[in-house]
Amino acid sequence: MTALALLAGGCSDGGRRGADPRDSGPVSALVPGADPAKQAAEIAGRLSDEELVGQLLMPYAYGNAADKVSSGSASANRTYAGASTPAEIVRKYHLGGVILVSSSADDPTAGTNKTTNVESPAQVAKLTAGLQQAALSLPARLPLFIGTDQEYGQVTRVRDGIVQLPAALAFGAAGDPKLTEAAWKAAGTELAAIGLNVDFAPDADVLGTQPGGVIGSRSFGSDPAKVAPQVAAAVRGLQAAGVAATVKHFPGHGHTTTDSHSSLPVLSQNVTALESGDLPPFTAARDAGVGLIMSGHLDVKAIDPGTPASFSGKVLTDLLRGKLGYTGVIVTDALNMAPAEQWGPGEAAVRAILAGNDVLLMPPNLGTAYKGLLDAVKSGRITKQRLVDSVTRILALKLRLAAVPKPEFSVVDGPDGKSAARAGAAAAITVLRGKCTGALVTGPVRVTAAGADTAKGWLEESLKQAGAEVVTQGGAEVRLVGYGRGSADLSPSAAVTVALDTPYVLGSAKGTLLATYSGSRASMSALADVLLGKAKAPGRSPVPVSGLSPTACA
Repeated sequence: MTALALLAGGCSDGGRRGADPRDSGPVSALVPGADPAKQAAEIAGRLSDEELVGQLLMPYAYGNAADKVSSGSASANRTYAGASTPAEIVRKYHLGGVILVSSSADDPTAGTNKTTNVESPAQVAKLTAGLQQAALSLPARLPLFIGTDQEYGQVTRVRDGIVQLPAALAFGAAGDPKLTEAAWKAAGTELAAIGLNVDFAPDADVLGTQPGGVIGSRSFGSDPAKVAPQVAAAVRGLQAAGVAATVKHFPGHGHTTTDSHSSLPVLSQNVTALESGDLPPFTAARDAGVGLIMSGHLDVKAIDPGTPASFSGKVLTDLLRGKLGYTGVIVTDALNMAPAEQWGPGEAAVRAILAGNDVLLMPPNLGTAYKGLLDAVKSGRITKQRLVDSVTRILALKLRLAAVPKPEFSVVDGPDGKSAARAGAAAAITVLRGKCTGALVTGPVRVTAAGADTAKGWLEESLKQAGAEVVTQGGAEVRLVGYGRGSADLSPSAAVTVALDTPYVLGSAKGTLLATYSGSRASMSALADVLLGKAKAPGRSPVPVSGLSPTACA
């Protein structure tokens, strides 16, 4: 079985023995072992305009299977793309990629996800296999990028039956890039096993000093010198598993409180501040060989005021390609976000390519975007060579991914991933005020939560398993404060307050103060051990909190 067949295939039966498209069916035109850049250029040079344009597009689709969807999904697909099923969409547009999406109430990015086609690892494995077969049935026989936003923490698409690492900020608190790399390699191995070969992660944004930023625990921290090695470690881990990492949101979304899903955030810092405070993680990712960099819908006043970075040649071509020397794939942030929708889908697609992007993510209408690009080529507004340049970069990355053998489905939700999640979560717990040894609560424990009901249940379960008495009235209150919450969500009666996202909220809290930086099951298990004195909290706050020590017990 060739490595490229592994890239193109997937477990059609969710990992059980039997028919497996990796063992039969169409074979990729890409040749393993050949020079990636040379082979990619040769293939790109032979493609038609339609095939070249298709390689640039990475839309979503409605339906949980490649070839059979509900009537509602079929109708939605026809409206979006003029075809009924995801597989038909792949074939109709000669697609180079597809993104899998899901939507949940606590996800700050949910507004861009118009559907949910992620149910379980087995279902995703079957869907990705069907999509790849559709792509390889085309004359060009080029495999797809199949990606999703698996950042872990708040932005996570596949949430059940697969490893759930703590959020990036937890790894920033642990402060050990080797731990980060091992954890993201374990997680990437599970993603690869279900047929995903692109992860729109890790987040390379450096947090500003202000509370309330929309990035929150998606970032590794506020010190670019410490964030940079963490980002590079996550990139190396993912890509060692055969999953292309995507660092985002270039040139940096951490110093703004505005959400680019709904409006255009402004980056007001000068070029010197941008270079020293925002760009180091992207440079580190470049040096780590990152597969993709995502351009952000951000108004960079010091470089191209009024134009989103995702549509700015000054930001993408002059800065990212020119000054930073990045030669890999540039992908837009979702084109169905408000800053990109100031133009129609066709015009936005053309402008994004002219600015320097290679992959256009989630155009709001696929047919219109496709036609807009083809019309621009026919008119000469976009040269064919410009398309060839982008497709060459895309195919070279696909060849790199194909060099990594695909794991078996049996690794999914296995011991390696669970161990990596536990290690990262345990190393992150930080006591910002309180005892450094011994139990932090004694007697009955009552857990309350603001924006963290799932985490509350996991903590109660872990406390019970550790022998604690968990009550609903009375007892020592442990207050969990989740993503996007503020001082109004604190409880004055809490014996212990725990920040599950950024710890800024703890600056005005009373009593013993802890931070896990994540609400994952592994984080709640590690928290229970610290609360009951069974483990020490070794973490260091990756962001400054007014009046609190970042290393109280580290």
